[in-house]
Amino acid sequence: MAAHAKNHDYHLVDLSPWPVIGAIALFLMATGGIMWMHGGVPWLFAAGLVGILYTFYGWWADVIKEAESGYHTPVVQIHHRYGMILFITSEVMFFVAWFWAYFDAAFYPDEIAQVGRVAFTGGVWPPEGVEVFDPWHLPLFNTLVLLLSGTTVTWAHHALLENDRQGLKWGLIITVLLGALFSCVQVLEYTQAQFDFSGNIYGATFFMATGFHGFHVFIGTIFLAVCLIRAYMGQFTPKQHLGFEFAAWYWHFVDVVWLFLFASIYVWGSWGATIAHH
Repeated sequence: MAAHAKNHDYHLVDLSPWPVIGAIALFLMATGGIMWMHGGVPWLFAAGLVGILYTFYGWWADVIKEAESGYHTPVVQIHHRYGMILFITSEVMFFVAWFWAYFDAAFYPDEIAQVGRVAFTGGVWPPEGVEVFDPWHLPLFNTLVLLLSGTTVTWAHHALLENDRQGLKWGLIITVLLGALFSCVQVLEYTQAQFDFSGNIYGATFFMATGFHGFHVFIGTIFLAVCLIRAYMGQFTPKQHLGFEFAAWYWHFVDVVWLFLFASIYVWGSWGATIAHH
């Protein structure tokens, strides 16, 4: 048996330039961003961002080639799934931080130790003078849009498992359109906000929580759009479609986070405003 013969199910990746290129691009983007915030020009930041996007494209393209070459054995796929689960878990913890900030301010608006907080909130939550959103208008519409998109991506997944190529494509098309619609409605909602981000503890926690969720919807929409392109290229099979499966997982994660946002910040926050201001 040759010394280099493979006698295991693991994939030992070839030498890749992407970690080095990605690190350099990230350094340029960070340095450029700091210089930009201190009055410099944005060109270095833009160059770093382009390098990061190029790294994403090249690295993921290599992963797709590895899958098509048969390197993603069942054992390798299990480890990819573990990695995606850990990634989504880290994202959950990220949103826990924003929920924590919101509920800490909401439950303790008159905390004596937080003198600055009392000055900003007036000792009530939502703070005095803050007009919150009516949850039963645009927020409810966006909730229905996102829930519907969760059903369409599930339809696309089941269609793929049944080798229904048209069902897969149409399910993804509708999901991508619904994701884009959600983003547009959220932008419209932001233009109608009666509070600002700065100098306002309610506005800061609201925009950070919902804004980062909106960013995740944007990323998820791109993720699914790439899956749609790959579906048209015939790259997914009923037995091998990790890229699409992970996109669906991510999209369901976005759905669940929004349900918590809608229930806590919009509905509960609106109810709290009614109690506090009457």
